[in-house]
Amino acid sequence: MRSLFNKVLVERARQDKNIFMVLADIGYGEVEEFRDSFPGRFFNCGVAEQNMAGVACGIAMEGNTSIIYSINNFVYVRCLEQIRNDICYHQANVKVVIIGAGMHYGALGMSHHCREDIAIMRTLPNMVICSPCDLIEAEHAVHAMLDHDGPFCYRCGRKGEPALHEGPIDFQFGKAIQIRNGKDLTLMFTGTVGGQVIPAADELAKDGINCRVMSVHTIKPIDKDAILAAAEETGGIVTVEEHNLNGGFGSAVGEVLLDAGVQPKKFLRLGLPDVYPSLIGGQKWLLDQHGLSAPKIAASARQLLS
Repeated sequence: MRSLFNKVLVERARQDKNIFMVLADIGYGEVEEFRDSFPGRFFNCGVAEQNMAGVACGIAMEGNTSIIYSINNFVYVRCLEQIRNDICYHQANVKVVIIGAGMHYGALGMSHHCREDIAIMRTLPNMVICSPCDLIEAEHAVHAMLDHDGPFCYRCGRKGEPALHEGPIDFQFGKAIQIRNGKDLTLMFTGTVGGQVIPAADELAKDGINCRVMSVHTIKPIDKDAILAAAEETGGIVTVEEHNLNGGFGSAVGEVLLDAGVQPKKFLRLGLPDVYPSLIGGQKWLLDQHGLSAPKIAASARQLLS
């Protein structure tokens, strides 16, 4: 997904001379085309992420679009003060691109896991959050990001994400995409963990459990209508996210339901537990260890319905 992101970014930068990229000595093997094509619009601030965010904000305040791009939590944790005070407060046109969201860098341990970004970013006024699930959504999301005037968090995968959409999609910023229809249960996810949710729905279908499956690529603003419809039209809602359960996607869905006074027949949040993980391993293995593999998602849904 990161390769596609950089490819589409270069295409847009060829059309728009006001797109800049600001890095903190990272992204090699992916960003060279932008660097070589637009040397006057590419800045490497070194291993100084906070400075990167400040420089990007200054560039944006001059009427440009700035992209800050780094491995998962090194952009949203180290730069939080600058994102909050410089970028969001001034509504600067800066795009915060998180590469390898969730546990894509799982083998590198807790310091490289991205487990808190949704909770942090959705509390910041003026910030919007987009978390595409596959390459089709990712391409649309790059255009949505660049067309949006203001702070934007793009929650990007890393590589090897399976295709979840079988054809063209109607991508609308702020609107969820229904991948499948069903009435027994709604499986609602955000991001690349959808690669586990679709097979889970297949397993449940073998048991006669027909699930509505929804990709919620825009977390803020979230699609309230789709959430309320799922609560009223299906037998319950299961949210799935590669993120800490506290304050994440499932929490956002729950807030919509509570604010509207709507109670689904069943409700379950699946995500990462609120602990510092001691497990080290690849992303797929870690998902299984935390109950986010397709068989375990299906098992949780069966237990909920029972």
